[in-house]
Amino acid sequence: MEHRVRAALATGAGFVTAAQLRDLGIDPRLTTRWVREGTLVAVRRGVYTSGELWSGWDEFVQRPLARVRAAHLTMRVAHVFSHDSAALVHRLPLIDGRISDVHLTRRRLQGSQVQYGVRHHGAAYRTDQRERVSGLDVLTLPRTVADLAREHGYLSGLVAADGALRIGVGRQLLRDELDSMRCWPGVTVCRAVLDDAVHGAESAGETLMRALVAELGIGPMETQFPVSVASGVRWCDLRVGCHVFEFDGRVKLRPVADGGLATRSAEEVMWREKKRDRAIGGLCLGISHVIWADLWGAARRRTLQRLGAEYAVTRSRYGVVLPVHLEEVAERLRGRRYSGVR
Repeated sequence: MEHRVRAALATGAGFVTAAQLRDLGIDPRLTTRWVREGTLVAVRRGVYTSGELWSGWDEFVQRPLARVRAAHLTMRVAHVFSHDSAALVHRLPLIDGRISDVHLTRRRLQGSQVQYGVRHHGAAYRTDQRERVSGLDVLTLPRTVADLAREHGYLSGLVAADGALRIGVGRQLLRDELDSMRCWPGVTVCRAVLDDAVHGAESAGETLMRALVAELGIGPMETQFPVSVASGVRWCDLRVGCHVFEFDGRVKLRPVADGGLATRSAEEVMWREKKRDRAIGGLCLGISHVIWADLWGAARRRTLQRLGAEYAVTRSRYGVVLPVHLEEVAERLRGRRYSGVR
């Protein structure tokens, strides 16, 4: 790839448009060849990035966010990004960013429509519901949570609301947002989401697992339950009675260099998890594990049956009331995340 194109990508934060390439004197046939060879990647029609950059962007956040930025470069109407796109800019979790459309909201538009792969929503918003984040105009976090719930339903809204609470958005701000949308379609779903949202879920997977466990109707749930073991404090994703539930995402095994969380080999991570389970099980606690595939379709029904059976075993062994020594430790540590290895 020519140095002129590399320079344009550098000054364009990783993007270059077809018009810019033409202004540089690049023959469109050469651009087509570079795309075919993988030297350039078409993020959307008329906007490109380098194959090197694209291969380094993860498919759940960075690539969908790239599509938002690419749409902004080609948009010729006044707009503010909203829904999934605003969530990506705000770093709110989505159930699956890979399949998220680019969304924007326009005041002077009746209804909603799709144009060139972008969903245009005609809706009102106040000046204080709009802000600039990372160079893009987006609707605010509370408005985005409400829009996701209204557009995609309860689970998507709950994932976003948990994420908003976790990064410090006050529950009252979310409640005030709903008060301003009393007669809007889908606001009832938003209220259910706000009633059930918590700040202790650290990922979309943990939120979805909590919704799954709630279907069992087995009792009050506590997120980020702390237990003290020989190696330090361990934070359990979810607890009901004397049973804890852990969500196991592949991100825990993926190296940091590839967008994951693992600073050790997959083998070592798995071995540490096994020792962790053993330590927790030695404290009169039962434990269940859930993975992403357990949350959907027929697998969801089977997982509900399995979790119910595993919880029943724990209940028969240990009852439903935490032993005094566990409750004392938890009471001392609740609300504080241990700074060591989780």
